[in-house]
Amino acid sequence: MIRPFSEADTSAVIRLWQDCGLIRPWNDPRKDIARKLTTQPELFLVATDADGNADATTGEVIATAMVGFDGHRGWISYLAVALDRRGEGHARTLMAEAERLLIELGCPKLMLMVRAENTAVIDMYEHLGYALEPTRLLGKRLIPDV
Repeated sequence: MIRPFSEADTSAVIRLWQDCGLIRPWNDPRKDIARKLTTQPELFLVATDADGNADATTGEVIATAMVGFDGHRGWISYLAVALDRRGEGHARTLMAEAERLLIELGCPKLMLMVRAENTAVIDMYEHLGYALEPTRLLGKRLIPDV
């Protein structure tokens, strides 16, 4: 079951991100979550192992995707799948839902960032039709988390 993030999911989501190696010392995950909840909170998706007929807040969080649309491009951050649930299609399902939601918003192109050394994830995205772009990513921290 895929649904929007609920604040009750915070601890489980952070634990998932830690298990998946997505948290970095310079990014406070609680602050990242709080920031996302100020902009398009309905696009912060969680997948649970809850039955489709169950209460939407039940079930263990097994995957996440933080989705955004800036009016020009869509972006995916924090795509994570529980280590023991990989290979079951959860990333593919979350990406399909993210794409559907972004298309509804009129988003013409979806972008995402993957660390260069994460070749398995790059392979997964290429299998889903994504291609490496001939661009360079530049960044500047405006508000330190630490």
